[in-house]
Amino acid sequence: MKILVISPSWIGDTVISHSMYRLLIKKYCSNIKIDVLTPMWCKDLFNHMPEINQTLCIPYGHGALELSKCYHLGKFLKNEKYQQAIILPNSFKSALIPFFAGIPIRTGWRGEIRYGILNDLRILNKKLFPLMVQRYASLACDYNVTKNSYSLPCPLPLPQLSVNEKEIEDVLCKFNLYCHRKSLIGLCPGAEFGLAKNWPHYHYITLAIQLIHYGYHVVILGSPNDQLINRFIQHSILKNMKQHCNNLIGITSLGEAIAIIATCSGIVSNDSGLMHVACALRRPVIGLYGPSNPKFTPPLFSQSIVIRRIQGYYTMRNGDSLYGYHNSLMDITPDQVLEALKTLLH
Repeated sequence: MKILVISPSWIGDTVISHSMYRLLIKKYCSNIKIDVLTPMWCKDLFNHMPEINQTLCIPYGHGALELSKCYHLGKFLKNEKYQQAIILPNSFKSALIPFFAGIPIRTGWRGEIRYGILNDLRILNKKLFPLMVQRYASLACDYNVTKNSYSLPCPLPLPQLSVNEKEIEDVLCKFNLYCHRKSLIGLCPGAEFGLAKNWPHYHYITLAIQLIHYGYHVVILGSPNDQLINRFIQHSILKNMKQHCNNLIGITSLGEAIAIIATCSGIVSNDSGLMHVACALRRPVIGLYGPSNPKFTPPLFSQSIVIRRIQGYYTMRNGDSLYGYHNSLMDITPDQVLEALKTLLH
């Protein structure tokens, strides 16, 4: 069996989709080749998923329609003779390349009214599949088999990224972290959609000071998109902290961040892609949630604790404070986070 998967555009969603790849391998008893079409910024993730045969990059940015590029890439992929495509995003655009490639079975949720474009079209009842991981996993199964989350394989194989020891050593040496590898705590203060999903930078700095006091070395990780929170943190790091704290926001590649997270004793993170990376690397995780909903995309690891001060889901993405933070995240104190982290580390 040869399958093409159209990957999500976000790092966290891409990590969560790993459950589906694991199910596909099990379903076909490893007699399967899985190729993935993904945005460039997610490509490094697939180097840590042994189920993937080949990773291809989407030749356009997020949000651009680019019909001509979709058409020509589809025609190019026709030579690969894929037997099935699984389309994970809900957008109309994401289903076009498999359609133009003439892939016989094109599986996905209805999403943006994709009748005719998808021919193995599933209509989602959100109450029957409340978790994102369940929605992705169900697309690995035949339509007549999975009517709800209870009909999925149990236990569901959760995302699990692999990193080799040589890669970890090389990355730790590159960033002068090797001598701290037994005492690293990772902080991930960034998140997509602005500061409303971010625990305030001043809370992260207070937590970092507390962790240093307890003998840990702190490494702060994030993408180039996190430059605003990065500036706040840079201006807040005290001189006497610097030998015990490495701020690597926007400096590492995603692959390098994965290697660093893999050796951390624990991770404190907003609801972000790196939180899901840490869970898939089986690192103890404190997940800090505000307006986003942990009931849809929770940390998928048993050694994780969610801290949230409000109930329900909020579509509002604007913060309440001068900086733009959400009150619900401002109300989570560094002491609360530290105590939760201690319970995971001891």
